[in-house]
Parts: sequence; structure tokens; C-alpha cells
Amino acid sequence: MKSKTGRYSAYIRPFSYVLDLAIINLFAFLTLSERFYSLYFAVFISASWIIISLNIGFYEVYRFTKVVAIGNRILKQFALFTLVCFAFLGMYVKDPNPQDTIKYTVSAILLIALFKISIYYFLRKYRTLYGGNYRKVVILGSPKRVAQLATFFDENLDYGYKLVKNFSTETDKKAVIEACYKFVKEEKVDEIYVSLFDLNNTQVNDLINFADNNLKILKFLPDNKEFFARNLKLDYYGYIPVLSLRSIPLDDVINQLIKRAFDIVFSLIIIVFVLSWLIPILAYFIKKESKGPVFFMQMRNGLNYKEFNCYKFRSMTPNEDADIEQVSKNDPRITKIGRFMRKTSIDELPQFFNVFLGEMSVVGPRPHMVSHTEMYAAKVDKFMVRHFIKPGITGLAQTNGFRGEVENDQDIIYRVKYDIFYMENWSLLLDIKIVFMTLFNAIKGEAKAY
Repeated sequence: MKSKTGRYSAYIRPFSYVLDLAIINLFAFLTLSERFYSLYFAVFISASWIIISLNIGFYEVYRFTKVVAIGNRILKQFALFTLVCFAFLGMYVKDPNPQDTIKYTVSAILLIALFKISIYYFLRKYRTLYGGNYRKVVILGSPKRVAQLATFFDENLDYGYKLVKNFSTETDKKAVIEACYKFVKEEKVDEIYVSLFDLNNTQVNDLINFADNNLKILKFLPDNKEFFARNLKLDYYGYIPVLSLRSIPLDDVINQLIKRAFDIVFSLIIIVFVLSWLIPILAYFIKKESKGPVFFMQMRNGLNYKEFNCYKFRSMTPNEDADIEQVSKNDPRITKIGRFMRKTSIDELPQFFNVFLGEMSVVGPRPHMVSHTEMYAAKVDKFMVRHFIKPGITGLAQTNGFRGEVENDQDIIYRVKYDIFYMENWSLLLDIKIVFMTLFNAIKGEAKAY
């Protein structure tokens, strides 16, 4: 399971956005004259601030970020924000006073910088004094190659990393790696740091698979002579280079807020304008054809492998095998109205209630029955990686022909590949594209929609 202690508190970045927007608007109201300040100016500077910050990474501050880097971002934000303020006032205000504009931007950015640096040092002190917001880590490699990182963790408690064990690879590597696997699972370790120089390709691949299948963060200590074809993310802990296995866009709080806003708006539209009248109609036909509930609930695995009740319109006669056996072509359990609903994917619409409740997203990896999740996790590499993000009503795999029944191993293998690609390359535009592709496929009809 993925630990809830992340690189940063989930509330800090949204709080920083709200605080900074409040400051730039408050100072605009206090320092600029009435002919300068207006509702249009408030909207403009708020939107400009967010756009600039997203482009320069103003809020991309982690526990290993240097103060110099934070200062550099503050200067960039100040320069660009001042320019857009001058641009607005030059276009919409007659005879603008440059001194007032400079006074406004300087005073606002100084207060923002003060809060930003204060929060940064407060978190470091909080980790040191109270041990909060920390991540449990282990190191795997020869002592001489990992000693510097181990010392860094021990001497820099304010970074929030708790080194719980060092695994030396100078003895029996195979036994040491197996011991590391066991320890990581039993002690609920969050991150694994590995010296790449001390392992061969097979061992590295095994570690990657272990981390993926157990929802652990894996990072590498590179050898400077090595060339890496994989597009890994490079960070620095002090002056020590550390490679992250993958970068997940939805780990970013702003991206999470964007996706959540899209989910809420889209699900509300479907619930209010479609399900409000469709539920009574389908309820009549479902109940008329067979006895049983209108809705079918099934336990599925979601974000961080957490189980939740997934809602669907009941498309089969009540049976004891519903939570065990997948639906197959010409399945006798499917009712007449159920066949129509499954062919058009209407049976999935109640999952928009799951989306509204935050258990699912409109787009994401499709959740499987709990029994099938356990089965696929045991035999399909990287299957568990799908649980780093919320499951979806539709997904990239489904729009590329891998929906419905898993007829062979290749079906689930390719489904996982598409899900991982989606996870590593998420964007709002990709979500919108997948939604349109899903609608198009539903209208066109799909061979595996049964």
C-alpha cells in the first residue's frame, strides 16, 4: 500500500495558491488607486499569476529543493508578473503611474516570498523536532557506494527521510535482495534507493517489478559512467544525484484539482441531465423482466488498492457467480434489457455516482473484481501500478479495443500497458479525447460490448 506520508502535505500547495492570490488581490486593492483597480484587473492578475506559476514551477518545492532554487523561482515570478501588470495597465488605464505598479508588485511579492520561505523552514523544523511528514526508506547497494546517501539521510533529518535499514550487496546478492523485499513489505517501507552499479540488468528489472507490484517508490543512485536510455527524472539531494523511476503527473496537487474539477462537473451533468430521467425508465424494464434490485453493486479495487462498491445497472438475473465469473459472449445470465444496456454501455452510467463521491474518475484504468485483481496481480507484471491513480469509467485501453472480457493473457497485458502509458502521460486534453473516443465507440458499437 502506498503510504499517506507524501513528499509534501496534500494541503500545503492548495493553501499556498489561495494565500498568494489573496495577497496579490489585497495589495492591489490597498496600493492602487480606484481608477487602476477593478474587477477585471483582479480576475486578470489572478489568472496571470496561476498561468505564470504553472509554467515556471513556482510551487514545485519539495523537501530536497534548495533555498537558492526557491529564490530563483520567486525572482522569475516577480519579473513576469510585473510585466503582465504593466501590460494590462498600459492597455486599459490612461496615464498609468509606473511607480504605483512597481510599489504594488514589490510589496506583494516580498510578503509572498516571506510566507513561502517561512513555510519551507517551518516544515524542516517540524520534521526535525516532531518527526512528522517523514518517509521510511531503505538503501540497497555496496556500503562504499551508498555511504554518502546514508550519511545524508542521517544528518539531514529536516528532509523527512527515515533510513530504517541498509542492505549490503557485498555478500550473497540474491539472498540480500530477497531479504530487502521481505523487509520492505513487513515494515511498510515507502521508498527504496538502489545503487545501479552493484546490480545487473536482471536484478534491476526484478526490483522495478517488485516496486510496481507492491506500490513502492523506487529510486536509483546512478553510476556517472552509465548511459540510461529510459527517461528517468533526476533530482539532487544536496549534491547527490538520485533518479526516480517514473514521474506521475497526477501526483501534482494542481493536476489532481484540475482532474477532480473535471470529474465533478462531468458527473453532475450526467447525473442531473441523464440519470435523473433514465433511472426510472430503466428501473421499470429491469424489474419487469426479472426480480431483483435495479442497481448491481460489486466490490472493486481503487486508488492505493482500496476497495469500494462499484455501481452498475443490473444487467443479469441475480446469481451467486456474479462476483467470480466474468461475463462472456452469449452469457445466459444476461437479460434482454441487460444485453441492450451492455451493448450501449448504459449499464456503466451509475458509476458517475462513484465519480461524484471521489471513488472513481471519468477516465482512468478500469477497476476489476477483487478476486480478479488478486489473480492478475499474481501473474501479470506491473498490474498493481494501475492503482497509483483512481480507476475510471472509461480508459485509454478501452478506447483501443481492450474492454470487456479478458479472453487471454495478451488482453490483460496490453490493458496494463495502456493504463501505465495513460498514468505517465496524463493531461486534461487526453481525458477529453478519451471521452469523445468512448462516445464514438458506443455509437458505432463494439465487438466486445456484451
